[in-house]
Amino acid sequence: MDSTNRTLKEAVEAQFSAAAAAYATSGVHAGGPDLEAMLVAARPDGAQRLLDVGSGAGHTSIFFAPHVAEVHAIDLSTAMLDQGRRLAAERGLTNLEWHCGEAETLPFPDAHFDLVTSRQSAHHYEDLERALTEIVRVLRPGGRLVVVDSVAPEDHAGDTFLNTSEILRDASHVRDHRVSDWCRMLEAAGLQAEAGDRWWIDMDFEEWVRRSATPPDAVEALRAFVRRAPQDVRAPFFPDPEGCSRVRLEAGLVVGKRAA
Repeated sequence: MDSTNRTLKEAVEAQFSAAAAAYATSGVHAGGPDLEAMLVAARPDGAQRLLDVGSGAGHTSIFFAPHVAEVHAIDLSTAMLDQGRRLAAERGLTNLEWHCGEAETLPFPDAHFDLVTSRQSAHHYEDLERALTEIVRVLRPGGRLVVVDSVAPEDHAGDTFLNTSEILRDASHVRDHRVSDWCRMLEAAGLQAEAGDRWWIDMDFEEWVRRSATPPDAVEALRAFVRRAPQDVRAPFFPDPEGCSRVRLEAGLVVGKRAA
C-alpha cells in the first residue's frame, strides 16, 4: 500500500474511531426505512452467511442477525467494532463475528458468503472498483450484494456541489457516486445490477458536522461554500434560504446479483 493510501486509510480510521460512540447512537444509522428495504432486497432465508462490509457501529449487522445463520462484520475501526459488539451483546445476539479490515482486501475465502451488505460506508472506499472485485470474489454463485449509500445527482453541477460539501465536512470522504455509476461498476464487476428505492435523509446541520468532528475553520469554509453556490444547485441539499441550518442527503439502494 503506498503512502497516499495509508494516509487516507488512517484518516478514515481516526475519523470513525473518535466518533464511534456518536455513531452508535445516531438515529440516521440506527434506523430508517432503508434497513427494511435492504432486508426485502436481500431475501434472507435464515440459513445464509452474511458479510457486512464497512459495518461501523454494527447497526446493519445487528438488524440482519435474526434473519440469517451468521453475520461477519468488517470495519477499519476497532472502536466501531467494539461498539457493535456492545450493542449486539445488549440484544443477546450470538451469531455475529467482528473483523478488523478493509473492503479492498477482504480476509475471507472465495465464494464464502451468500449475502453481502454495505450501508452508508462505500463513499469512504478509496478504490470502490477493487472493493467490488473483492466482494464478488467472496460471494457465492447466486449470491446478492445489497448496498445503501449516499448518492450524487446525475447532473454534473449537483454532483460537484454535493461531493465538495462532503469533503469540506469530512476529510475521509472519497465520493458519493451516481446511481448510474453504481450500476455500471456492478456490471463491470460481474454482477447483474438493479437500482432500487431512494430516500432523502434530513438532518440538523450542527449535528451533521459535530458527528464528523469537523474543525471550526472547515465548518466556516463549508458555510461560505454553500452560501456562495447557486440557489438551484444547493437548495436540494441545504433547503434553508441561509443555507446552513438543515442538510438533506439522498440515499439510494442498489443490488448486485451474481449468476448461479
